[in-house]
Amino acid sequence: MRHNKKFNHLSRKKAHRDSLLANMTISLIMHKRIFTTLAKAKALRMYAEPLINRAKEDTMANRRLVFSYLQNKYAVTELFREISQKIADRPGGYTRILKTGNRLGDNAKTCFIELVDYNENMLKASADKDSKKTRRSRRKAAPKAEASAPEAPVAEEKAAE
Repeated sequence: MRHNKKFNHLSRKKAHRDSLLANMTISLIMHKRIFTTLAKAKALRMYAEPLINRAKEDTMANRRLVFSYLQNKYAVTELFREISQKIADRPGGYTRILKTGNRLGDNAKTCFIELVDYNENMLKASADKDSKKTRRSRRKAAPKAEASAPEAPVAEEKAAE
């Protein structure tokens, strides 16, 4: 029976799965966005978010713990210097998964996973939505459109036919 065994094993043994997720986490930290399959992205989120959460408190113990998972000093430095400042006030949810469709070769569901605070396009879009707070009624716009439309030439064309 599979009681309390919920996480996706990704058809790999433990050592292979751990190294896969560690390498993907390093790539996510260094590049801020990676393209992968949906199953791997969901497994990566469960693996990476606790490590990113450790970066909020920059202590030697946290650095050593994150390094024990990642084994890459450049990624650990990037995480504790750059990323920790952007996520300092965020209570969780450091990654976002956006689906991109199916892959041509094997029809696998693909997506990209990114760090939430590093998507400039979405940050600009949310800023534009926040700045645009004017509310307009549709009833006031409709009579103006009818009043400005010339009805006389249309009536003359019908009379000419």
